[in-house]
Amino acid sequence: MKKIISIVWLFLATILFAQNKTIIQCGKFVDVKNNKILNNMTIVVIDDKIENITDKKVAIGRNDTFYDLSAKTVMPGLIDMYVHLEHETNAKQYLEEFTMNEADIAYRSIGYAEKTLMAGFTTVRDLGGTNVNISLRRAIEAGLVNGPRVFTAGKTIASTGGHADPTNGYRSDLMGNPGPESGVANGADECVKAVRQRYKEGSDLIKITASGGVLSVAKSGENSQFTIEEIQAIVKTANDYGFKVAAHCHGEEAMRRAVIGGVHSIEHGTYMSEDVMQLMKEYGTYLVPTVTAGKAVGQFAKIPNYYPDIVVPKALAIGPKIQNTFERAYKYGVKIAFGTDAGVFAHGDNWKEFIYMNEVGMPFMEILKTATINAADLLGQSESIGTLEKGKFADIIAVDGDPIKDVVVMGEVTFVMKAGKVFKNK
Repeated sequence: MKKIISIVWLFLATILFAQNKTIIQCGKFVDVKNNKILNNMTIVVIDDKIENITDKKVAIGRNDTFYDLSAKTVMPGLIDMYVHLEHETNAKQYLEEFTMNEADIAYRSIGYAEKTLMAGFTTVRDLGGTNVNISLRRAIEAGLVNGPRVFTAGKTIASTGGHADPTNGYRSDLMGNPGPESGVANGADECVKAVRQRYKEGSDLIKITASGGVLSVAKSGENSQFTIEEIQAIVKTANDYGFKVAAHCHGEEAMRRAVIGGVHSIEHGTYMSEDVMQLMKEYGTYLVPTVTAGKAVGQFAKIPNYYPDIVVPKALAIGPKIQNTFERAYKYGVKIAFGTDAGVFAHGDNWKEFIYMNEVGMPFMEILKTATINAADLLGQSESIGTLEKGKFADIIAVDGDPIKDVVVMGEVTFVMKAGKVFKNK
């Protein structure tokens, strides 16, 4: 009798305490880590993590969920290392800071976040805005809104009059003298304070504008805007808080200072010389190319009154050069992490970066590596995202067709799972 009771109890326990699984049957499975395409693999997900990946048949339990992606190409969720989820380009964008409240910006950002996720980007690095993007990150983490996993810089750090000085272009009585609290820092001490302020506000990383920029209402798009000593102070303090540092750079000297100063990535890199490329290889610094943004600003600059007059020549000069810079850096062997500067163009079009990177000779599998393994490494998140492996977050996407043969299929992601939850399946 005791033996029967034990068997019955074991049977009931198996039913009551068994973990429900999500089982995904893949057609083509992209093993980005080993640079292989595998056929007929099955992914088993429990809660938010991958439990197993196998080429064996998996029994489907009564309470399990099954997704048949046997006609699709399955790959890790994509990572965009440069987005601005708070805004999106439009002809009235320079008036919005005077007409929109933070609540307006926040509500609008929800739609941008969802578009990004639906395009297959399950993780993003937001490189600057207001503290709205910190609140957006928290709302996504809490499951209040749909969006990618967000790592945000909060407010970008600039020097006075620099690319991210929020008062550029204001009339004199409105300019004031913004300081570290507003992300404007001059001298090593203020740079230290600006980093600590970002920590206090809840940022995940630091972004600086080491050179002038295209879309700011300021004359130069490439001049150096921090000294090496200031950059070193920022990086040293960031390291104290476990932050990585991204540096917006167009000009060569600004890049040289940023790399020597210890930043982890150069964004854009427009006027990158071979000397800077060699320096980046020596320091292990990543380039985040943002070719899509370069293409976009070059086109928008041709539309009358789309940008202020001071912006137009910068957009026409800098934008079209970024793709060529990326090509040279890639062929030189600089480390590349995928990033688009979405917001400068429409959110959800991030995938076009695949096309532009492919146009200059980077094969699809290498591009995918920049948007998965390399991006996860730059984020410091390689243990949890970037590849489809047991124990990592179940960030899984699928497309129809074969992106190796036709990269354009990346523009129509048909399945999106983030941390074990399916957000799109068609």
